[in-house]
Amino acid sequence: MESEIKLSFKNREELFGIINAEWFSDFCLDTSPKETVTLDNTYYDTPDHKLIRKGGSIRIRKFLDEDDKVCYEHTVKFGGGVTDGLHQRYEWNVKMDSPRIDLAALKDGAKDADDPAELLDDVLEGISSDDLVPLCSTVFERTKYMFGFGDSIMEACFDCGKIEAGDKEEDICELELELESGDVVDLKEMGQFIIDNTDAAPFNDSKFKRCLKLLYPDEQ
Repeated sequence: MESEIKLSFKNREELFGIINAEWFSDFCLDTSPKETVTLDNTYYDTPDHKLIRKGGSIRIRKFLDEDDKVCYEHTVKFGGGVTDGLHQRYEWNVKMDSPRIDLAALKDGAKDADDPAELLDDVLEGISSDDLVPLCSTVFERTKYMFGFGDSIMEACFDCGKIEAGDKEEDICELELELESGDVVDLKEMGQFIIDNTDAAPFNDSKFKRCLKLLYPDEQ
């Protein structure tokens, strides 16, 4: 199960101001400048929103690897909950050579994932690859650092970009702290430390949830 803290910032300057804070080097495992990667994400569902009604989502992520080769990551997320900016949910990620959705290949590639393949089967039951259509998208730049806090290691993702849903747009300016190893208690305490030392606020809406609010404001 994925565990991450989402923190929202008012603007890019405040978000990246963390890097210049005196405490940054106390927790950052490598403070050298990092490359920024552009992530182009499209979310899919059936026309009658079978996945949304089940509490799931399918995302195709396009990006360039270190050799400037175009890569695609197919992701299914499901369930979980959100409390004070802490997001926990099941997640399956599979790298593919194409953006074309192949649910059979996705399920086969997810067999070695940490989360149970049987649950993934339940999420995708009654849905075929041909049923899926684009729903909304996000495009943002991500800069990653690794943090150490307590007995835990976490990935700190600085995200800036746009949500695009129908004819509506919304800015993305947030920090995601994702637990790589260790205890979720450390993750929560690291998040609270950042809140106490910046103008950040805990954020309970995922990027996909924000898309849905733009598409269906009366239903959220």
